[in-house]
Amino acid sequence: MNNKNVDFKKIKALALDLDGTALLPDTSIGERTVNVLKELINRGIHVLLCTGRAIESSEKYRAIIGANGPMVYFNGAEVVDMPAGKVLNATMLGLDVVDVCIDIARNMDIHFQVFIPPGVIEGRDKWEALVIDKERPESEMYLKHTGIIPVVRDLKTVISMPGLQGCVKAMFICEQKWQDEIRVKLNARFGESIYVARTFPTFLEVMNAGVSKGEGLKTAMKHLGLTADAALALGDEENDLLMFNVAGISAAPANARENVRAKADFVFASNAEEGLAAFLEEKFLG
Repeated sequence: MNNKNVDFKKIKALALDLDGTALLPDTSIGERTVNVLKELINRGIHVLLCTGRAIESSEKYRAIIGANGPMVYFNGAEVVDMPAGKVLNATMLGLDVVDVCIDIARNMDIHFQVFIPPGVIEGRDKWEALVIDKERPESEMYLKHTGIIPVVRDLKTVISMPGLQGCVKAMFICEQKWQDEIRVKLNARFGESIYVARTFPTFLEVMNAGVSKGEGLKTAMKHLGLTADAALALGDEENDLLMFNVAGISAAPANARENVRAKADFVFASNAEEGLAAFLEEKFLG
């Protein structure tokens, strides 16, 4: 932790992770956090959600704080101008990668899921469709975590559907020991052509190379006409580190992974204590 001197008056945008940072452990957002974010928006600071979540499961948080403009979803696979819903950038994961992931998940008996672009799965025209092979305890947990109702289909059949060019992202849900094994398998097969990141203790996400919160933040800031060093990045997991590299300043909650806290310029109290709100109050409203 550098804890360097910063002129927070120069910060024009917050690149804000949700889970583990802005949200309470039960995935709700605290009143204090909502109030301070609303106040910062009123003062002209852009609040940019930079999350691994889908648009569908992020929308209630964006709406409650009243944030508008470019938002980074799916770990950067999509950057979307909200609330208009205009896609500013989208990078799909190759179906050949998804096919191998399906085989790995089936052989290891591990939960695996993919997000399919809107309009491919019947009845899923507004939001991306979350597709799973079968219901498992992990899929029930993900439903509770995000509120997204999955579509149960044979994944091999789905990725063979006519017109499908790629998936938004893929995700394994399993313990870290299995995540490590999966990383080895995927790296051996695809190397640097894919991006694999842990985004939650049991979430291992697979995206196309070049996709990251960092690249998503660059796109969002360019859309706003701001340089990246005018951004404060706030996050807790390894997928937030590339966002830290882009932003001029970074901060992490006390509950963040050790390497994330070490990289951050500031560390604030945990998400369970609404540490984000206290930090922003001190730096921007004090």
